[in-house]
Amino acid sequence: MHLRLKAPKILLLAALLALVWPAARSQAAGPETSAAVNATLNQFFNQVPYSRDLANKALAVLVFPTVVKAGFGIGGEYGEGELQIRGRHAGYYNIASASIGFQLGAQARSVIIMFMTPGALDQFQGTAGFKVGIDGSIAIITIGAGGAIDTNSVTKPVIGFIFDQKGLMYNLTLEGSKISRIGP
Repeated sequence: MHLRLKAPKILLLAALLALVWPAARSQAAGPETSAAVNATLNQFFNQVPYSRDLANKALAVLVFPTVVKAGFGIGGEYGEGELQIRGRHAGYYNIASASIGFQLGAQARSVIIMFMTPGALDQFQGTAGFKVGIDGSIAIITIGAGGAIDTNSVTKPVIGFIFDQKGLMYNLTLEGSKISRIGP
């Protein structure tokens, strides 16, 4: 009896992931990704006062314009992006994770990660398959009153922002995500 009830859920999950995962992976890292990265950064700079100042203080910025997350009990997420060191291309990366727990639906979001110290950037670049929370942690920055970032109060070596078209999303995490280099 339990097997009959679980089979439709498993099939629905498989169908959902089959639709979402390849669509996300079909974006070839290249000029299209770079254009999406620049558009995402411009949107971020326009939405969040002083974010450009913070990005200028960072040694490198890793941007994932679209990270698709979907799940039905078991979920996953995937996105492709670009690392820029002082505004110049430094490689293409993907971010992926899987999770088990209460979850239903799909969501697309953008992720921006800033490396503020040489040690943090070296550790990231020197690790094949950087796992957030294991190889290093990313402090998710929230926005204060008036939507501004206090660039003087940011003291962590790696900071991140998660947002969508409606603005920044609060209390989100990247723990358990794996970031891997996928291209030059």
